[in-house]
Amino acid sequence: MTPGLTRHAGPHTFNHMVEHHAQLDLVFGSLSDATRRDILRRIAKEELSVGEIASSYDMSFAAVSKHLAVLERARLVIKRREGKSQIVTFAPAALSGATRHLERMRDIWESRLDRLEKYLKEQP
Repeated sequence: MTPGLTRHAGPHTFNHMVEHHAQLDLVFGSLSDATRRDILRRIAKEELSVGEIASSYDMSFAAVSKHLAVLERARLVIKRREGKSQIVTFAPAALSGATRHLERMRDIWESRLDRLEKYLKEQP
């Protein structure tokens, strides 16, 4: 099914474009914060427990947990229980939609700049 088309599934109507944009908003919103970007950088290298992540910042455990909840809603991290600890893993697949979006924007702007350059070269 083409993104953006509405599919009728029984009593529920589902719009794929709405979900796509909502997911992009969650990813970009998550990445807008320096602490969350730093958390992603750390766990991209290795899985860490929530406690290990929290010990790296001058903020409360609860504040770090809130940052992790934002990243989890955006599907950028996955938490799993290991004994008494929660282990946090980076989930890079969530970035694929954002990457495609940025590539489309880059293509649009490169095309516009190419047209502008051509126009300017044609001017006397």
